Amino acid sequence: MIRVLVVDDDFRVASIHRSYAERIAGVTVVGEAHTGAEALEANVEHQPDLVLLDIYLPDLGGVEVAHRLREQRPVDVIVVTAAADVATVRAAAQGGALDYLVKPFTFATFRAKLERYLAWRTKLSQVAHADQPTIDRLFGLLHAESEPSVPKGLSATTLALVEEVLRDADHELTAVEVSQSTGVSRVTARRYLDHLADIGRVEISLQYGGVGRPQHRYRLARAREG
Repeated sequence: MIRVLVVDDDFRVASIHRSYAERIAGVTVVGEAHTGAEALEANVEHQPDLVLLDIYLPDLGGVEVAHRLREQRPVDVIVVTAAADVATVRAAAQGGALDYLVKPFTFATFRAKLERYLAWRTKLSQVAHADQPTIDRLFGLLHAESEPSVPKGLSATTLALVEEVLRDADHELTAVEVSQSTGVSRVTARRYLDHLADIGRVEISLQYGGVGRPQHRYRLARAREG
């Protein structure tokens, strides 16, 4: 479960962002703050994993707050702003901001951003040694764009995570094993695996043994020659 702190000087906007976050599986909101000082206090008190940080606050600038938050303790920051110039974006990135959300945004945009973050956190926790290709894949996952070809009801971010799990495996995986590696339910993992099989990106084999139906096992499709 990812612990989120919502920071926005507008109480109404903060409430909306909180309600958005609470609708996403795997996320819990641990608090709200409406000034920079409140954000710093809440960061210590609630120990969030992620801060959704408004860049314009009445007492302290969001960039300064981002710096101070990470000086207090390790925490991820996604900056939320109505507008920002290149210098502000660069300063926020130097302060440790992982990403941006530009107001106004829909719930779908918000959900996609947090699902990418969740997928990134899940994958990062499974990496023991990060070489350059691994780092590139991790940050590609964090900033992956939604794919229009993904059917309704499926997330491009989760689809990418399922593929990543299969890519890293040295053997065929069951839906249960994919579920355990990604953090989604077995039924959800099966939906994504079956979709990948339907579009030719995953191969399915059947393992027979014991009583009952054969077990489905999945691997990335081999590249075809010629």
